[in-house]
Amino acid sequence: MAHKPNLTHERTHGGIVAGIDEAGRGPWAGPVVAAAAILGKKRPPHMNDSKKLKAQDREAIFNVLITQCTYGVGIATTEEIDSLNILQATKLAMVRAFKNLGTMPCAVLIDGNQPPVLPCKVQAIIGGDGESLTIAAASIIAKVTRDRMMRQLALEHPGYGWERNAGYGTQCHQDAIATLGVTIHHRRSFRPIREILEKLSAEKLSA
Repeated sequence: MAHKPNLTHERTHGGIVAGIDEAGRGPWAGPVVAAAAILGKKRPPHMNDSKKLKAQDREAIFNVLITQCTYGVGIATTEEIDSLNILQATKLAMVRAFKNLGTMPCAVLIDGNQPPVLPCKVQAIIGGDGESLTIAAASIIAKVTRDRMMRQLALEHPGYGWERNAGYGTQCHQDAIATLGVTIHHRRSFRPIREILEKLSAEKLSA
């Protein structure tokens, strides 16, 4: 039977425990979004690491989850990603999500091994969204929130397929950049985008 996230890590801390996770570290476009979540006594069934859920299942769980838990969302913009780097921008989004939680937990469980500095005990768990039910909840909130944002940006910038690829560097996305160019939502500090811009700049100089 496949391992499912549970409350083992939460119980070691006692008291109120929050989980934090992010969505959108890897895409070539769009913000990075973090969510912090504190589970209530009621919680949706079938919660899991957001990456292991189908899109429609994530949406359904999200719609129930946000009525049953305390949560906060934090966003770091494309500009902040380019000025800070993606790791520091992710930490910034996590800090903002924590602040938007509106409740001070006794401990925070964070997916990964690069936690931000927070005013309480922090436990970093590699693969935490597959281990901790609270982190899994945060991962679902972050992922669905970001996917919805990217679908909205896709309406403003049609042709890049962001409603399907969420800004990741798929072949469709690459082809669209070659045809339509780089938008204000593309991460210029990311090597593929930087190389495209450098190539365009070189072509203009040689023209």
